[in-house]
Amino acid sequence: MTQHAIIIGGGIVGTSCAIRLQEKGISTLLIERESPLRGASWGNAGHIAVEQIDPLASMATVKSFPRRLFWRGGALDLPWRDIGRWLPFSLRLLSAARPSRFAAGRTALKALLGEAMPAWQRIDGLCAGPSRLIEDGHFIVWESEASALAGRCAWMAADCGTAHFRDATPRELALLEALFPHPIIAAIRCEGSGRIADPTRLAQDLKDTLLAAGGRIEQADVTALPTHDGQAQVQLADGRTLDANHIIVATGAASDALLRPLGHKVPIIAERGYHLHTPHPPAGWPMDMPPVVFEDRSMIVTRFESGLRAASFVEFSSLSAPPDLRKWQRLRAHATALGLPIEADARPWIGARPTLPDYLPAIGRSDRADNLLYAFGHQHLGLTLGPLTGEIIAALATGAPPPVDATPFSLRRFEG
Repeated sequence: MTQHAIIIGGGIVGTSCAIRLQEKGISTLLIERESPLRGASWGNAGHIAVEQIDPLASMATVKSFPRRLFWRGGALDLPWRDIGRWLPFSLRLLSAARPSRFAAGRTALKALLGEAMPAWQRIDGLCAGPSRLIEDGHFIVWESEASALAGRCAWMAADCGTAHFRDATPRELALLEALFPHPIIAAIRCEGSGRIADPTRLAQDLKDTLLAAGGRIEQADVTALPTHDGQAQVQLADGRTLDANHIIVATGAASDALLRPLGHKVPIIAERGYHLHTPHPPAGWPMDMPPVVFEDRSMIVTRFESGLRAASFVEFSSLSAPPDLRKWQRLRAHATALGLPIEADARPWIGARPTLPDYLPAIGRSDRADNLLYAFGHQHLGLTLGPLTGEIIAALATGAPPPVDATPFSLRRFEG
């Protein structure tokens, strides 16, 4: 008999899960709440960040907080209106940053990121048309002698998993200087990381791949996951209740609203980011230009097929809070200072990264319902880990050994 799966969430994680389950012969329905291009999966910098093996829940991160605060010119914002959300989260982050927990988290995250690029290659190979994956690394640049010295030493000495850094060549420096009239003191290039060619095309190609394999997509609001005889069901806002052999929650920062009523502890926060995206490709910017991280500004600039995107900010907030217009203003100020072709017609965007206090994702099978699985909480690595997460969930659903041990990512880690 054909098995059925319902995946709740149309971002990169949910869509990857749906594709892989459909590939296993499971009849799959992907339920997305709204246009997926509004979510963080498609509003990020397009960076396949396999080098970021250190969880951000670390003592180094905690010590850096004061100098990174928004009011001091940095990218970190803790709005007073949301203190009820970010203060408890921060206390949990401090606990997760203890050396023993950080070391365990680093081991688990390194294992995931070590398989991320091969998983991307595999899902890209399933899609028709030109490749969506570009494996050309990225640059990190500095605008002061002091930050260049400290930043270069740190990255060159760091364990970056399957990636590594080298100094930019004279030709690369000349290219950076031509694109950014503002003086760049030093630059290094990461080899082993990658990017996507364009978020809009990626979203459409993945959706087309799912539909071509026989999967279905529906836009609807899921209001609850009632249980009956040990099995979860999907309750929709229109009154329908759906049954399936496998139900996967992949709704990012909104996942706690579905899982908490079942008894799961989900200490997640909406870690919001902002970007500006030009409505057309920038003149003079080659398509083969890798992303550039301006470490002094905590900003990354990516050349997509559809335009140029500048992204930044870490705002611990809520999904429903209004956007902070000052952040787009600061992005525009950075663009002007650097000579970026980001003009008044650039489109502003805000979206929430789903972040858990130990900066590890939640991937696993629920112990509250036999047919319920979850995949969310990938913080800054949702795009990077989406395809691999899909493979892990498909393995857990079918009883096959997953490509990476999912035990460290169980929600049970928050129940102690």
